[in-house]
Amino acid sequence: MMPLFELKQLTKKHWDAQLNSELFSGITTTIEQPERIALLGKSGQGKSTLLRILAKLESVDNGQIYFNGQVMKEVDSKTWRMNVCYVAQQPTMLPGTIRDNLMTSSKIHNRPFKEDLARTLIKEVGLIHLDWEKKAGELSGGEKQRIALVRSLLLQPKILLLDEITASLDQQSKNLVEQLLIKLHQKEGITFIWVTHDTEQAKNISDRIWYMEDGKLVGDVKTSEFFNDQKSSPEQGKL
Repeated sequence: MMPLFELKQLTKKHWDAQLNSELFSGITTTIEQPERIALLGKSGQGKSTLLRILAKLESVDNGQIYFNGQVMKEVDSKTWRMNVCYVAQQPTMLPGTIRDNLMTSSKIHNRPFKEDLARTLIKEVGLIHLDWEKKAGELSGGEKQRIALVRSLLLQPKILLLDEITASLDQQSKNLVEQLLIKLHQKEGITFIWVTHDTEQAKNISDRIWYMEDGKLVGDVKTSEFFNDQKSSPEQGKL
């Protein structure tokens, strides 16, 4: 059976050329089937950069990425991003209304706008009260974050790359987002790779941990194994 997603020897040089060093190197791992992965590590390890590379939003200096056996560089960006979708920590609202933002993906990819699905997702993330004709720029940070997530989910991607997407949410809203994404994983087979610094969230949402340290992927284990090791060795796996 062909792996869903493969990373082979990914290397990214540090953005500051004067440092003459690598942000990370030799990142190699495989996702055989739909999984829930928490990407952990201290700040500055390149976790967000890695997600952007996987979404074809930033270039990699060495290595290859495969989705369903197709190498990234041979797939056009629009097609790739329909299947491998990135949701940023700081959401960008496009000019216009909430409706305009929700319809953006379908317009870009020439697909029908699935309004029923949009309304279901909006309800699931706790935003049913919003008037879709409201200017998107007037939303709170947490509202923007959830609208950005729904906008991406409307593409019905196979892989979601989530960069601390609940950092600006209150606990209730965070719980709703976590529950929705776990449900989509279970029912639709969506894989997500979720950068978080929240230990409890990592335990709750993932079945696998990727841990980055010193520019390497030093941990790639089941979530239960990772946190059991952390208990026995408190310094290991600190977020």
